[in-house]
Amino acid sequence: MKRYEYAELRYEAKDILFLMTDDYKKIIDEYAEKGYSYVGYIPKLIDAKGCLRKIDLIFEKEN
Repeated sequence: MKRYEYAELRYEAKDILFLMTDDYKKIIDEYAEKGYSYVGYIPKLIDAKGCLRKIDLIFEKEN
């Protein structure tokens, strides 16, 4: 049986521009060290213009 965990990643707004950091790289590396594999993402919050504001990164590993 597989086990799944989720890590939230936020896109922060500053003025009109959206900023994205390299936070996802750190999160993926941390989960890989625990034996998880990255399998995808799920949009959690989309603004009125259709821009992603929050996503969940999905990780899995065998129990």
